[in-house]
Amino acid sequence: MLEKLSDALKKTTDKIANAIFLDKGMVDQIVKDLQRALIEADVNVSLVLDITSKIKKAALDERISGLEKKEHIIKLLHDELISILGTSKQIKLEKKNVFMLVGLYGSGKTTTISKLASYYAKRGNKVCAVGLDVHRPAAPEQLKQLCDKLGIACFIQPGEKDPKKIWKKYQEDIKQYSLVLVDTAGRDALSAELIKELKDVHKLIKPTEVFLVMSADIGQAAKKQAQAFKDSADISGVIITKMDSTAKAGGALTACSEVKAPVVFIGTGEKPADLESFDPESFLSRLLGMGDLKSLMEKIQSVVNKEDIEKTQARLEEGKFTLRDLQTQLESMESVGGMDKLMSMIPGLGKAKIPEAAMQQQQDKVKRWKHAINSMTQDEIENPELLEKQTGRMNRIAKGSGTTTGEIRALIKQYKLLKEMIKSQASLKGDTLDQKTMMKFARKFGRKMRF
Repeated sequence: MLEKLSDALKKTTDKIANAIFLDKGMVDQIVKDLQRALIEADVNVSLVLDITSKIKKAALDERISGLEKKEHIIKLLHDELISILGTSKQIKLEKKNVFMLVGLYGSGKTTTISKLASYYAKRGNKVCAVGLDVHRPAAPEQLKQLCDKLGIACFIQPGEKDPKKIWKKYQEDIKQYSLVLVDTAGRDALSAELIKELKDVHKLIKPTEVFLVMSADIGQAAKKQAQAFKDSADISGVIITKMDSTAKAGGALTACSEVKAPVVFIGTGEKPADLESFDPESFLSRLLGMGDLKSLMEKIQSVVNKEDIEKTQARLEEGKFTLRDLQTQLESMESVGGMDKLMSMIPGLGKAKIPEAAMQQQQDKVKRWKHAINSMTQDEIENPELLEKQTGRMNRIAKGSGTTTGEIRALIKQYKLLKEMIKSQASLKGDTLDQKTMMKFARKFGRKMRF
């Protein structure tokens, strides 16, 4: 996300922190680089000039000197960026919840509903979706297909052109669900006809939240759209999609802040797990290369069921952890995102410059490990120690999977380490790792990990 802006912000903070003297020439260069990066990210020019003038003024203030000045400027930059990203809004679920999604054609409402369904279902909520987009061809069928893949109940009525009739038909069915996600119609532009339809639907379904779904690539045009929907549809928050595919996402984020329409979620990819709750502090921390543990733990919860975690912990307490379990862990890691996404969220690794080829090499290694596991017998999967005792088994597996015996030895070593790690986690109460525990694990196991 916003890779160029992220790189520029890291360089700017590093320049300030490492400078021996902050003279006028260096300050001018820092301000110029920062302005270019923010404008390229489509942040409003007047906002950019306001931020950089404040930073320049502080940098040239003779009353502040040395280390104190550098800390002051970096904190000022941080605070100004937070102010233009807006405030966070936490969505608290009640006993019964109805989320109504609105937006124009192509914004990604239907796909976002499937992501929200996955997000909340993984957190133990009983979720269903209702298709009230009666204008876009095949919209109900698309919603049904996406929900079916996730095992989410979906209520649609293809051919029906009155959204109110569809809602009334399924009113009794949806009462058994704690969260109902409603897909509504869009248009090429916000029209009086669309406003009337949205208001009629709103009055009928009485949503607890109304989310405007917008694509990040519309940049600063987001301000006008957010304001128009806020005035006409009473939106309570914004979901910005396609954050992974545009360099101009800064415009959409800051525009929403300007009209006081809080961003509640961002879409960061095509997979169901590629949805994150938006928190300005965490988002900026990642941009600055300082990691984002909160989003990392959210990602993990988005691809691993609470029940699966409990089952794994129960198995570990009984001393059971096999190579098949390791394979499941590796697949979960792939679902969370590539190595680059994971690293950007881990404190201390966000600024690490690992060549793309090396990153790909690590991902290929994980795939080869999975091939090796699939070439093993059930006995070998359940008891990996057999492979170390009988090396002939390694030779057979290597030939059958297109790997080497060295790769299989590395797999066994990693398996033992992960088994020890997960046993340590399983001995803890609860199903999540807090930051203190994460750092403790990092100190204990970090140097041993060789993915």
